[in-house]
Amino acid sequence: MSQATDSDVREDGVIESVSGPVVTAVDLDARMNDVVYVGHEGLMGEVIEIEGNVTTIQVYEETSGVSPGQPVESTGAPLSVDLGPGMLDTIYDGVQRPLDVLEDKMGSAFLDRGVDSPGIDLEKTWEFTPELEEGDEVSRGDVVGTVPETESIDHKVMVPPDALEEGETAEVVSIESGNFTVEETVAELDTGAEISMRQEWPVRKQRPAAEKYTPTKPLVSGQRILDGLFPIAKGGTAAIPGPFGSGKTVTQQSLAKFADADIVVYIGCGERGNEMTEVIDDFPELPDPQTGNPLMARTCLIANTSNMPVAARESCIYTGITIAEYYRDMGYDVALMADSTSRWAEAMREISSRLEEMPGEEGYPAYLAARLAEFYERAGYYETINGNEGSVTAIGAVSPPGGDFSEPVTQNTLRIVKAFWALDSDLAERRHFPAINWNDSYSLYRDQLDEWFENNVDENWSSTRQWAIDVLDEEDELQEIVQLVGKDALPEDQQLTLEVARYLREAWLQQNALHDVDRYSPPEKTFRILEGIKAFNDEAFEALDAGVPVEEIQDIDAPPRLNRIGTTPDDEVEEFVSEIEDDIAEQLRELY
Repeated sequence: MSQATDSDVREDGVIESVSGPVVTAVDLDARMNDVVYVGHEGLMGEVIEIEGNVTTIQVYEETSGVSPGQPVESTGAPLSVDLGPGMLDTIYDGVQRPLDVLEDKMGSAFLDRGVDSPGIDLEKTWEFTPELEEGDEVSRGDVVGTVPETESIDHKVMVPPDALEEGETAEVVSIESGNFTVEETVAELDTGAEISMRQEWPVRKQRPAAEKYTPTKPLVSGQRILDGLFPIAKGGTAAIPGPFGSGKTVTQQSLAKFADADIVVYIGCGERGNEMTEVIDDFPELPDPQTGNPLMARTCLIANTSNMPVAARESCIYTGITIAEYYRDMGYDVALMADSTSRWAEAMREISSRLEEMPGEEGYPAYLAARLAEFYERAGYYETINGNEGSVTAIGAVSPPGGDFSEPVTQNTLRIVKAFWALDSDLAERRHFPAINWNDSYSLYRDQLDEWFENNVDENWSSTRQWAIDVLDEEDELQEIVQLVGKDALPEDQQLTLEVARYLREAWLQQNALHDVDRYSPPEKTFRILEGIKAFNDEAFEALDAGVPVEEIQDIDAPPRLNRIGTTPDDEVEEFVSEIEDDIAEQLRELY
């Protein structure tokens, strides 16, 4: 988080009252959203309300021991993030303080209050390679050079959006290659503007873009139920609601590991510490399936666990989306995981109640829907102001109490996002993972992504998927009858439909996140498994029409091998499925 210099900070306020993370001060010369330092320990806070001479501040640290009469210092600047090389392969707290740096400062993993550190290392030097020459013209957002930030990602140093007016151009009067710190000037413009590798940006302000497009490329997740039935576009929005233990975090972690995004920003917002510990321990050890380098080389983690101050939880979502927008401006596709937006909403509710604002539904503030929309609307597929194309895909987990999807956070999220992946505790209890309920979930991106799948995977993608949807819908209707009269009372064709649907559930929709092969399924494999099941369906109904009893069709030994396709190595799938299809056809035709 951006630091204020001593000259910026002035002692000009006095604490009047303290209520948890909410502090009121009098005689404070500050504006809305300005950063202030509270009390003798200089706890970081943000102005959230001004009424006459009384200023209300939300403090991002524990306020015990802070009392009326202590000083408040204003920086005169809004809550901002430091943007520059060094953000990847880093773990931050909710206000962009690097946790490893704070741990070194304190000598332990338990942080004292008032400790602070810049969001990026101000002393480290980076090798800057210019992409422009003296005399070239630039406008805001243009790339002036590159820095090898990690093994996987080249960091593009850009003219800050606020360095020039919209439409204004300037001439490069000097630019050098070499090793520089993030604060040293690497290029100078004829306007007098000095370009360094470091930018600052207010977290609550969306970064500018030239145009927002309708997304037409999928974010390939490697999860069959998502890519096959409920795809999300690059630049899209999705919600993963589900009760405790249904697999929200595992699903998001799988997306972070395997989705074909260039950059991953993972926000642990108010989740349990043991889950974030698992992420922090797991991610540095994981190889990136795209590059073979460590996954952390293209990942930024923001860890704000449930025992951290509630106000920092409210800001961590904005910190994450601002970092994501910055990499989007370089032309990268960014996947942002927020786990979970419910904890963020609870933080807003707590702060709102301490402000004594009029509560809305279930005590949440009346502006809950507006804040959720404000967050998700910052996702999108954009033409950036420098002419590149980049995207931010926002995927938020929702933790409805008791799995009740009618509660306000889930319902307000539903009105905003276009992909809804509903997790089901019944499926989780049956050990069916991902426990995404195919009857309750939907994706509004399906039609606009069909062309990509048909051109890049198979021309029959949409028709074969629709066949699977129809079978699963019919199974859902038949299950109600089965519960009343039993499966044997159904006509033979409906019994066979249930058998085909079982293979769809077990061989296609079910996926083992812990299996080395099955945890990631490329779209070609996803489609080939579905083709194999449809081949069984077609041959089985042909045999049924020829008079073969359904019991004999179910007794052949080839179809159960469909369940092994998911764990078959990708380069062996085509041969394996073709062999199963041939065996199914041969065994069934022998019966008539």
